[in-house]
Amino acid sequence: MQETTAKKKGFHVLDAIEKVGNKLPHPYILFLWLCLILAVISCICGLTGVSVVNPTTGDTVAANNLLSRDGLVWLLQNMLSNFQSFAPLGLVLAMQMAIGFAEGAGVLTTALRKAILGVPLWALTGTVLFLGINGSIASEASIIVVPALAAVAFETAGMHPIAGLLAGYAATNAGFTACIIVAGTDVLLAGVTQEAARLIDPAVTVGATANWYFMIASVFILTVTGVFVNKKFIAPRLGTYHPSGIVDNAEDKKQLTPEQSKGLRAAGIFTLVFILLLAIMVIPPNGILRGEDGSVLNGPFITGLVPILIIFFILLGIVYGVKAGTVKKSSDVPEMMAKSLEGMTSYIVLIFVIAQFINMFNYTNLGMIIAVKSAGALEAAGFTGIPLMLFFIVLCCIVNLFMTSGTAKWYIFAPILVPMMMMLGYSPEFAQVIYRIGDSTTNAITPIYPYIPIAIGMAKKYDKDFGMGSLISMMLPYSIAFLLVWIIQLIVWVVLKLPLGPGAAVFL
Repeated sequence: MQETTAKKKGFHVLDAIEKVGNKLPHPYILFLWLCLILAVISCICGLTGVSVVNPTTGDTVAANNLLSRDGLVWLLQNMLSNFQSFAPLGLVLAMQMAIGFAEGAGVLTTALRKAILGVPLWALTGTVLFLGINGSIASEASIIVVPALAAVAFETAGMHPIAGLLAGYAATNAGFTACIIVAGTDVLLAGVTQEAARLIDPAVTVGATANWYFMIASVFILTVTGVFVNKKFIAPRLGTYHPSGIVDNAEDKKQLTPEQSKGLRAAGIFTLVFILLLAIMVIPPNGILRGEDGSVLNGPFITGLVPILIIFFILLGIVYGVKAGTVKKSSDVPEMMAKSLEGMTSYIVLIFVIAQFINMFNYTNLGMIIAVKSAGALEAAGFTGIPLMLFFIVLCCIVNLFMTSGTAKWYIFAPILVPMMMMLGYSPEFAQVIYRIGDSTTNAITPIYPYIPIAIGMAKKYDKDFGMGSLISMMLPYSIAFLLVWIIQLIVWVVLKLPLGPGAAVFL
């Protein structure tokens, strides 16, 4: 636990945000209030007949009143299922068991100590950001894995662990849509974009690689930007980290014992074998982890990547632990897993009320109404060219605070933005890039985002006073910086008419 942290002055706005945010009620109480406020708003909207037409289906979507008989019956009948079916809960607990076991066995700390020997500190920060931004390959699992490993890596290197955690969290959220290879997000969004584009031209085809070149460049641009933000804004605010009020000798901490070296060697061999087995199941055209159509993106390798990671971390911990002597008997494995979940009880309690709020919000249809009304404002604004792009990016950033599902928002916005951009001479692939920028940058500061509690819980391991205000105030520099450099990159692409991906241009 951190005992002394001397914060530097000079970030008065961020300090104020942190101070106000941390004075808010406990997140559990805060979400109870939000549930009550939501119920009142839904009642007003329901009684006044607020509704919109879904541009995708043509159906009328009306606000549902939570305080009506139907609303109260729905809540009573779904309260337990809201909690039980809350997808992030299972993902968080399963990944925490696997990573917690690997950390308890000692393999993560040992591997990170070995890795940082002679590595410049800027390179460590850049590596965390680079891996985090590309984390969308592993879907939302990266939001748990990367920040947790980054905190351990930073602490091992003598840097503030929360600085590493925040860099990993910002990368996996604000930079979620960028990736050096085509990921599941590309496939999902391209399908929606193609359907919207065919409202204008039935022959249009939008591939999963439509934004590939733009996103490859984004990975490196955001990595450099993230390193700058971490160095200039985050590290100075956090100050110096002392685990027990004593500055440990960093060089001594990096030295490995013979047992650790033996365990690490075995873990390395296992990792190579594991990767080889995956390659055998993925690379051949008839590999068992490919989809029925023969592709990797539509196969069980992508859909089953989270379970693959869980199995890998557990087996990695066992191999290392047996060789290093940290796992002496079979019962050590479940005991270490159980211990890794000891700090998760508060998260589980908090998720109960968050799950209710998110499902209540979905039931009211207010998210759909806000998105459609916002899209209507976009259509009525009459902007063209770069002002239109900027307006839509900002609009997506704002709507993202209320509706976190990127695909769901694109179903609403695509039928408006894509045809509008095509009529102005821009390609549907370019419209998709505009949306992805706005949808990604505010993920890290969205209050209803289900992974915010787990990030705060991770940080409390190092600073018991870390709260919601701390997280949002330290994510703001990342979100703003990522948004600004992405807008600049977008303008450069337009001016230079650079290709967005294979066969995908900015203009039609």
